[in-house]
Amino acid sequence: MSEPTTPAGPMARTGGALRRMTARSREEEHRASTPLELFFDLCFVVAVAQAGVRLVHAVAERHPGHGVTGYLLVFFAIWWAWVNFSWFASAYDTDDVPYRITTLVQIVGVLMLAAGVPRAFDDGDFRLTVCGYAVMRLALVTQWLRAAWAESGDARQTALRYAFGVTLCQVGWMALLLPHGAPPVRAFVLLAVAEMSVPALAERAAPTTWHPHHIAERYGLFTIIVLGESVSSATIAVQSAVDEHDALGELLPIAVGGLLIVFAAWWIYFAVPIHDHLASNRQAFLWGYGHYAVFGSAAAIGAGLEIAVEQAVGSAEISTRAAAGWVTVPTAVFLFTVWVLHARHYKRGVAQQLNLPVSAVVVLACTFTGSHAVLWAGLVCAATVALGVTLQTRGAGQTPVAPSSSPTP
Repeated sequence: MSEPTTPAGPMARTGGALRRMTARSREEEHRASTPLELFFDLCFVVAVAQAGVRLVHAVAERHPGHGVTGYLLVFFAIWWAWVNFSWFASAYDTDDVPYRITTLVQIVGVLMLAAGVPRAFDDGDFRLTVCGYAVMRLALVTQWLRAAWAESGDARQTALRYAFGVTLCQVGWMALLLPHGAPPVRAFVLLAVAEMSVPALAERAAPTTWHPHHIAERYGLFTIIVLGESVSSATIAVQSAVDEHDALGELLPIAVGGLLIVFAAWWIYFAVPIHDHLASNRQAFLWGYGHYAVFGSAAAIGAGLEIAVEQAVGSAEISTRAAAGWVTVPTAVFLFTVWVLHARHYKRGVAQQLNLPVSAVVVLACTFTGSHAVLWAGLVCAATVALGVTLQTRGAGQTPVAPSSSPTP
């Protein structure tokens, strides 16, 4: 029996269990994420959740500096492996048997990374984490080598540069982490910069044919998944606190404020069709790299809500203001970063341009409003969306700078 096909997927354009890995067209119509990509994203959320949980534990045990550093390091590994897979798939997804198996191997790597997160946070032992990261990255190297074998000329040179650059970085990680387990922060930053330099250096020969609509959708879907993880984490924290402490009155403002923040974050992120802005490698790479802050802050909102819940019921020995800051700071980072990356390119007039940056500052100010700080932050975020919709409606008669498919804050 033949495998069912879908009009949007690569199975529709070719057939068979083994295909030549040639580049897909950037002008391909109806390009959408495949079921394999969605499965890949869901498995990555396991690692995101582990990083958030360990951050909560570190803060509750009064080790915030250690928690933040560990969170940023681990989240970089998660984010960068996801980024590289997504951009490669956008250009070379054949969806044949070898491609699927290699992607499943990458999923094994992310699960190894997730399993090593507790050791990395608690003991500074990154060895299991870096082994999982290496599995993901070296599996991607085989994909690039396969692409190089099928391509010719500058496209082949680009694929080989990717394979060589990624492999060289993995040698660096192994040399840094395996002997000692804990990485010096400066060395980690140096290797992270080297990792992020590979695409820019590799694509000097010829740019890969990533698809703007597909890339925008991939990032949007991962944003949804990360925000959903924040909702899940906060819900479980509230449920556990109510069961153990019967403190619904103290937790209700946190729950309402947290939901308003997450709902507003979703609305704000998807208010503009960003694919029109991704017109070149320079624009797309800056936008894609900036999502480290978007994804990291979105996931940290969920961890912050857990911290606020634990503080409200007396399980975390931190002040009310500090607990509120763990929610308001990542929320402000999310608002400001989304404005910097793409919202500002679609704004008309001073009022629309200032809406998100000013709201980020006001959210930070909510940190000092006492036990209802999370609720106030949520109300500010809701007001930000309402103001954005109002401003867009009033300016609807003006000539737009760029198309917008939904109300925008």
